[in-house]
Amino acid sequence: MSDQLRIQNDPKGPVVPPALLYEMMRSFEALARTLNLSQAVEQLCSTRQTVRRHIAQLEEAMGGKLFEVHQRQYCLTDLGARALKPSRLLLDQGRVWYRGDFQHVRGLLRFSYEAPSGSAYHQQQQQISVIWSGESELLRAALKAWTASEGKIESPNLAKVRPYILVFRENSDGWVCVEVGEKSFYSNWFGWAEARSSVGRNLQDLPGGEDFASLTVEPFIDVSLGHGVRLDQVVAKMQFGKDEAFQYIAFDRLLLGVHLPDGTPAIISVVDRARTMGISDLDGSVLDGMPAKASVDFVP
Repeated sequence: MSDQLRIQNDPKGPVVPPALLYEMMRSFEALARTLNLSQAVEQLCSTRQTVRRHIAQLEEAMGGKLFEVHQRQYCLTDLGARALKPSRLLLDQGRVWYRGDFQHVRGLLRFSYEAPSGSAYHQQQQQISVIWSGESELLRAALKAWTASEGKIESPNLAKVRPYILVFRENSDGWVCVEVGEKSFYSNWFGWAEARSSVGRNLQDLPGGEDFASLTVEPFIDVSLGHGVRLDQVVAKMQFGKDEAFQYIAFDRLLLGVHLPDGTPAIISVVDRARTMGISDLDGSVLDGMPAKASVDFVP
């Protein structure tokens, strides 16, 4: 073990990550994504020796192999697979933070991403109490129903809001949509045919997915870990057809941790049109330009 790593891993003192940790994570993510050393080196504009050294340092620090190599073909170990998603989240957070667009407002997460193509994505976590003071009858009803259901998705208490929700469950590839409500915000915006075809698709592959997908998935991870609730406001500027102009869409999204009938965890997503701007430093006028279909028709 090198003197540097020995000091960092000294159980008598604090663990100090190496200064090159970000580059080491980039090497790991690129190799995990391509599973090809030559391709990873090319994408990173690096060298084979550097990437191999970064992987070896990470493996030494983590206490196990991240990759197995069979006939020059790389494959992730269990440890590597578990480390991949967090590494992507940290890399994306670093890129957004570097531009000054990743921050905490009153202790709650906010980030923004604007692409050269004209698309944009802004997300800010909101206090749950906003639901009680806000105008959305749907979000209020959903939160009350979830509490009464004790987190059981098939509870009769959730029956009234069930047509307005999306349900996601996690597998090895990420969060997969397993149910789309025919009266949901998503169905109204994209149309029932498009929405229905989203069942079985990964959250990051749904229409409107962004380049910084791991950050948009972060709220789902947060709710999954605590099996709790979370409210975010999202304002996105998207192009919904190849030749269409970019449009703003703004919504409040309530995520609720539930259990499926077989006992496995899942997440309910309840979305309603944003009526007041809850994202700091963002002009509230974007709410006025949204089309009528960007809403739900819920009667409590």
